[in-house]
Amino acid sequence: SIQPCPDVKYGKRIHVLPIDDTVEGITGNLFEVYLKPYFLEAYRPIRKGDIFLVRGGMRAVEFKVVETDPSPYCIVAPDTVIHCEGEPIKREDEEESLNEVGYDDIGGCRKQLAQIKEMVELPLRHPALFKAIGVKPPRGILLYGPPGTGKTLIARAVANETGAFFFLINGPEIMSKLAGESESNLRKAFEEAEKNAPAIIFIDELDAIAPKREKTHGEVERRIVSQLLTLMDGLKQRAHVIVMAATNRPNSIDPALRRFGRFDREVDIGIPDATGRLEILQIHTKNMKLADDVDLEQVANETHGHVGADLAALCSEAALQAIRKKMDLIDLEDETIDAEVMNSLAVTMDDFRWALSQSNPSALRETVVEVPQVTWEDIGGLEDVKRELQELVQYPVEHPDKFLKFGMTPSKGVLFYGPPGCGKTLLAKAIANECQANFISIKGPELLTMWFGESEANVREIFDKVSVFSPTPCPVF
Repeated sequence: SIQPCPDVKYGKRIHVLPIDDTVEGITGNLFEVYLKPYFLEAYRPIRKGDIFLVRGGMRAVEFKVVETDPSPYCIVAPDTVIHCEGEPIKREDEEESLNEVGYDDIGGCRKQLAQIKEMVELPLRHPALFKAIGVKPPRGILLYGPPGTGKTLIARAVANETGAFFFLINGPEIMSKLAGESESNLRKAFEEAEKNAPAIIFIDELDAIAPKREKTHGEVERRIVSQLLTLMDGLKQRAHVIVMAATNRPNSIDPALRRFGRFDREVDIGIPDATGRLEILQIHTKNMKLADDVDLEQVANETHGHVGADLAALCSEAALQAIRKKMDLIDLEDETIDAEVMNSLAVTMDDFRWALSQSNPSALRETVVEVPQVTWEDIGGLEDVKRELQELVQYPVEHPDKFLKFGMTPSKGVLFYGPPGCGKTLLAKAIANECQANFISIKGPELLTMWFGESEANVREIFDKVSVFSPTPCPVF
């Protein structure tokens, strides 16, 4: 709660102690690594009993204010004495972790997040608004998009920020071999949510429990879909329960679930653009100590097609590479690591470059993907062809705003023709490298199979994968 504090004086001394579960495995001088940089010339106001989060030394540590002089609140000035001696204190039951997922922990989907907040927070916090205007609030929201874009994370953040009861249903977990038990599990989840309203029910992997009924062979799946339809229709208006679901295959869900009154709002959580990737990288590196040469904007521009989960893995790999370099300072036999050794770790741009060389977008893992090393300098002659390729492929990637301004539609395809060995494949690789785009190379005969319809399915699958990355460039050759 926010309270007015008149006449706040500068503190003579304060006593702060770390929360035990945030300093596991750390020893050494916490003051130098965490508290000194946090309070240095910041003039921060604190109150007895406050818990605050400090980031540093490759991890975040929570501290609790045990005592202040004068009491109960003061401002920490440069001459305030800070004591941090004593055993770490246990977290009390009512004290929640400050590291809970919130809206600030989600990057790359501001527009979608604003939509979801409007659809979830308004009905839960101000149901009278909908009553006054005479319409029913949305009951269900379907989040769809490729794996790793943050669908489950968004649902958790919404529940934490609204303070609503959160009930998670993992699609396959409610299935049971006993007749009628799967439907019973679903009913219990909805009953529990209604008892604890306002509540959010989140169904992860919806396609696992609600596939199209005409395509399912088992009776159990059909009954579960019917039960889910009935439960969503049976939610009382006054119940203040919102049902959210996530899937990466929206077209395999039973169409009856996608009408108004059930999952009446569908939000596409797509692949982030360069700005979104920068936001995500900033979130994942906020606990990391970065060297001065790290340019996250450059990393964001070079990670075409990477989703949030891929970028998290990239940051993790870069941090691991930084740790490998300092292995001579770390004694693996010791249970704890000195805080000053932790503080000496810093992730450099070279670590990020190494991590980039190891990572591929998760949606294209099954396809051979590369960012080629071929440049225009490796191709002799063909100056007119190079210029034409730059205009057709490179300009739309590098200057999309200008194409939009003049109402021009970029070219969708380029056909290279000529005798073998004249540089057709090399030109395609060079233009992919110039755009810093993922490059998918397909040999024609690899798509052909002896089975009827499978060759066409192979072509469709490749284009489906690439279309997921729109508007991120991904040349298919």
